[in-house]
Amino acid sequence: MSAEVEFAPSGFSAVEPPPRPVGNFAAAALRFGSLIAFAAILIIFSLTAPYFLSIGNIGNVLGQSAISGVLAIGLTIVLIAGGSNVVTGGIDLSLAANMGLSAAVYVSLTQLGYSDATAIAATILTGALIGTVNAIAVVYAGIVPLLATLAVMNVVAGLELVLTGNTVLPASTPFLSALSASDPFGIPVLAYVLLGFTAITTAIVQYTPLGLRLYAVGEFPDAARAAGLPLRRLLAGAFVASGVSGGIAGILSVSYLSGSTTGAGEMLLPVVVTALLGSVFSRRLVPTVTGTLLSALLVGFLVNGFQLLNISSTLVSGVQGVLILIVVSATTLLRRQEA
Repeated sequence: MSAEVEFAPSGFSAVEPPPRPVGNFAAAALRFGSLIAFAAILIIFSLTAPYFLSIGNIGNVLGQSAISGVLAIGLTIVLIAGGSNVVTGGIDLSLAANMGLSAAVYVSLTQLGYSDATAIAATILTGALIGTVNAIAVVYAGIVPLLATLAVMNVVAGLELVLTGNTVLPASTPFLSALSASDPFGIPVLAYVLLGFTAITTAIVQYTPLGLRLYAVGEFPDAARAAGLPLRRLLAGAFVASGVSGGIAGILSVSYLSGSTTGAGEMLLPVVVTALLGSVFSRRLVPTVTGTLLSALLVGFLVNGFQLLNISSTLVSGVQGVLILIVVSATTLLRRQEA
């Protein structure tokens, strides 16, 4: 039984409040509207752009979505454990900068002659360390997550500039070559990495007692505290897991770009959009890992369709901003009705 089902038992209580027709209709409209919008995007672009729905292009979208997808899944874990309020609850704005610094660490180590195994371990450790700093700032120092992770983001971005000298450091190793390759059908290996990472994270977050506790801490903190759950430890663990995701995304970024990047901060908005938009693919409008994957693909197909039609990429940022406003506004209003 998934976490989503566990916390939404139908007919659980004999004194269940009467249904709210308006709220239910709005929730259904938001939920199914997102699926209809997803289908409409696929149909419109498939009719206007040649090869849009070809296997090769779908594989490209999956591969191109791997980095933002891994980051968004890491942010989703924080959203689950921190609660739905993105200001006082779960948010990690340092993820994109984390990816940039982790990528710089990987490239620097390979340039110094260290093996891929050492570079991978150091990169993931770097991400975990950044997540630990976030956890200490939020959970133990009591700083609002929005401000704490914003401060860490600036520190991490500065460290990346110091390490790289604000230049792109090239990297080429057998492991990176294998990671950036494609299978005989033209599907990038990164696409399989994204699907594998999603499957593993889904199994842990959605189908284990640990995942259920994360949802309990985020959705019902008072009940979780009364039940004796270690709230601070679980929330801290969510930030560390998010940091590890940033480290993994850093490795993927090095393989995709064949080096470090100086523009990691530009990934922040798409990652936040993807994580927040993932809620609309859930039956209860809560963050889920599979919902985040669908959201990553929605954003990926949208960007890909714009590119195939030669539409300015600047419009993508505008569309992403509008999506954030719609999703956050709608879910906030629905939760207020349910309260």
